[in-house]
Amino acid sequence: MVMEANELNKESQEETRLNATEQVDESKKEEQKTPEAAPEKEAEPTAKHAEAETNAPSEKQASDEQAANKVEAAEEVETTAPTQEDYSNLDRESLVAKFRQLLKEQPISDLKPAVDTLRKVFDKASEEIENKAKAAFVASGEPEELFVHQPDNLQKEFSALLFEYRSKRDSERQSQEHEKEKNLAAKYEVIEGIKDLLNRQESLNETFQEFRDLQQRWRDIGPVPQGKLHDLWETFHLHVENFYNYIKINNELRDLDIKKNYEEKIALCEKAEELLLEDSAVKAFKALQKLHDQWREVGPVPREKKEELWERFKAATSKINQRQQEHFEALKNQLKKNLEAKIELCEKAEALLAEELHSPKEWEEKSKQLIDLQQVWKTIGFAPKKDNNLVYERFRKACDSFFNSKREFFKTYKDEQQNNLQLKTELCIQAEAMKESNDWKKTTDEYIRIQKKWKEIGPVPRKQSDIVWKRFREACDYFFNRKKDFFSHIDEEQDKNLEAKEALIAELTGFEIKEDNEKNFEILQDFQRRWSNIGFVPLKEKERINQEFRNLINQKFDHLNLDEVNKNLQKFRNKLENWKAEDQFAEKIGQERNRIMLKLKQLENDLVVWENNIGFFAKSKNSDALVRDFQHKIENGKRNMELLNKKLDLIDEML
Repeated sequence: MVMEANELNKESQEETRLNATEQVDESKKEEQKTPEAAPEKEAEPTAKHAEAETNAPSEKQASDEQAANKVEAAEEVETTAPTQEDYSNLDRESLVAKFRQLLKEQPISDLKPAVDTLRKVFDKASEEIENKAKAAFVASGEPEELFVHQPDNLQKEFSALLFEYRSKRDSERQSQEHEKEKNLAAKYEVIEGIKDLLNRQESLNETFQEFRDLQQRWRDIGPVPQGKLHDLWETFHLHVENFYNYIKINNELRDLDIKKNYEEKIALCEKAEELLLEDSAVKAFKALQKLHDQWREVGPVPREKKEELWERFKAATSKINQRQQEHFEALKNQLKKNLEAKIELCEKAEALLAEELHSPKEWEEKSKQLIDLQQVWKTIGFAPKKDNNLVYERFRKACDSFFNSKREFFKTYKDEQQNNLQLKTELCIQAEAMKESNDWKKTTDEYIRIQKKWKEIGPVPRKQSDIVWKRFREACDYFFNRKKDFFSHIDEEQDKNLEAKEALIAELTGFEIKEDNEKNFEILQDFQRRWSNIGFVPLKEKERINQEFRNLINQKFDHLNLDEVNKNLQKFRNKLENWKAEDQFAEKIGQERNRIMLKLKQLENDLVVWENNIGFFAKSKNSDALVRDFQHKIENGKRNMELLNKKLDLIDEML
């Protein structure tokens, strides 16, 4: 039974239309990167699978170029095949050596799985080294954000090998494109050979065998440029049809050929059905395209089996195409979810950037939060191709702005720390200059003042903090330890002084005023001198004992038959002595001297006025009483001036 040649073309048309899909541009597929590096473009699946049609021999063929491009896109989207060798136990030197060996011994087209694994293991090892270097940098006291890692020689050598690999891979691809052009020319030569068979005069057997040889040669020729595949197949099928119509091959050879074709297409159906068990939808789809290429190259089958075979092959094809479509739809949905997750991270990073931070502790806490966001970013896959670069730039801008602000803060903060160090060093110098002082009260007050000032000064560089604090504390401790040691011995002495003063008070109480005023005066003055010579008493008893002595000595002076001037002088002397005993002399003596000077000035003015008034009233009649009154005032004023001058002399004497 002989089939018409146009049925071969009809079957090829429908089979080609079944596998038509949208073109995915291989050149747009890029490798994924972490947020710390500039992102590359991510491949976004946009495949739409055409439904198979069975009733369109007269309709235009679907694009073979689209189907072929779909195969290449699927190969790129598909995850990297597992490595054939375990490199996880190799050190970085061995990884570099292995990479160099593979470049020399293995075909470039077979190296992708191994290179991906080598790169992953090498990057992990390099990252561990970098983390150790960073930890040492931070441990030395430097801020983490100032750490800059410099690639070592092994990293540079590995990068050079990667560049060599990519260059060879690109060269191989260019070579493949050139080879496709050569294949295209070779296939057109086959078509010309089929056309030439129409003019042959040989026997049918010889002509048909030559036709079969041309068909085999056609199959042996490799792939051609995708853009020219459609026209190539149309031209080929046209001339095959012309050949069958022209030579009118005999039924015996035709039947043998049809039987062989039938067996081949049954085998192709079985292979397509086996692909339904393949776990990877992408791998199954890629393998299916190769089966379709083989299906197109197989000749006609028995007419009664034609539809049955095609429906069987088409059913497996539809299921595989459906799996492929669902795979890309799921991937597309995942890309959308990834975009939403990355936008949320951007918003959180921008919120951290908007906060006002005023201390290193706050900056470190927020830095840790931002680093955590970056780690989460690394775990999220690609976003859709049109959004991936934009969302990454947004996230990177927020991160860069945050760390730039942090860097500026710490730069200013370090300047402030240096200034604080200078201020605290000056306080150390002051503390050291006073530590030998014996003016306990004044020096203690000064130490308290500089200690308070120390607390008001901000932090200093961490390397100097303990040093400058130890220096300041040693000076303070030295003084206060001396003071403590001094007053620990003073307590016993003050208790003895208190006993001596109480004994002196008892002696003064028992003293009786005799008739000899001069003798009494000398004895009372001696009591005052003895009192002054006794040292300090405990503070809690100081006011009581001084007041008791002052009251008693004043009573004794009051009983003396002395003029008021001497009594006042003795009481004034007693007051000055008490001031000295109470450590108030320096504080009060200046005020007392000024008060006396003002009073003297006032008395001088009053004397001038009173003397003028006497001269005025002396000329008046009946003014004797007034004159006597002014004379009395003048005499009292002069006595008071004499007393005040003696008080000034007494002050000068005691200074």
